[in-house]
Amino acid sequence: MATKQGNDRLAVMIDADNAQASLVQELLAEVSRYGTATIKRAYGDWTTPQLGKWKDVLHTMAIQPIQQFRYTTGKNATDSALIIDAMDVLHSGHVDGFCLVSSDSDFTRLATRIREAGLAVYGFGERKTPEPFVAACDKFIYTEILRAEPVETKEEVAEDLSKLQPLLIAAIDANARDDGWAALGGVGSHIGKILPAFDARNYGFKKLSELVRSLKYVEVRDVPITRPDGVTLANVQIRLKRVSRS
Repeated sequence: MATKQGNDRLAVMIDADNAQASLVQELLAEVSRYGTATIKRAYGDWTTPQLGKWKDVLHTMAIQPIQQFRYTTGKNATDSALIIDAMDVLHSGHVDGFCLVSSDSDFTRLATRIREAGLAVYGFGERKTPEPFVAACDKFIYTEILRAEPVETKEEVAEDLSKLQPLLIAAIDANARDDGWAALGGVGSHIGKILPAFDARNYGFKKLSELVRSLKYVEVRDVPITRPDGVTLANVQIRLKRVSRS
């Protein structure tokens, strides 16, 4: 798998039938966090009125439309065209990873195959995306968090945080030193490997450090690290609160 995250060349392949044109600018901004989109393609039958909103943003965002006629009803020719092109790009060796934009489980095997070849896969889709596709990606970003407005109530967020607690505790235990403190980066990476859709923004926080500071069952401290070149880096550490014994 590519390791130079941020400098990777990425192929962004969009299933226009299962993605929202209204979020394309935010989508590409999110993609830029993981690398450079050297290939940007959107697949669909552009002769149909259903894709009218996509037509308005394709040229603005320099996304290449790939035409795929619907030869028969009940069969998704768009999915097949995207998968075939993705395999061609994979074997070309011109990219380090893929961004698959769809809420369709048909791309589960494609994501798995790309990862088997050692490339990273970032999935983008709505919360309704089937779990197998989410799990097949290295990281999966729910497109709802790319909107400016929150999509969950405080009660729903609190419930989600409660469900996260066992996984967070296990991640801290797995990364903790003898004194119980663990680097937050390691904890986040640990959770991400188990839950590809994990993202602090799913819970209403911009960063993981903000999320953990809101939790009552953990302690958080900042231990800055100074590199040999004099640059000081933020180093957030976390541990489970110790139960006082009387």
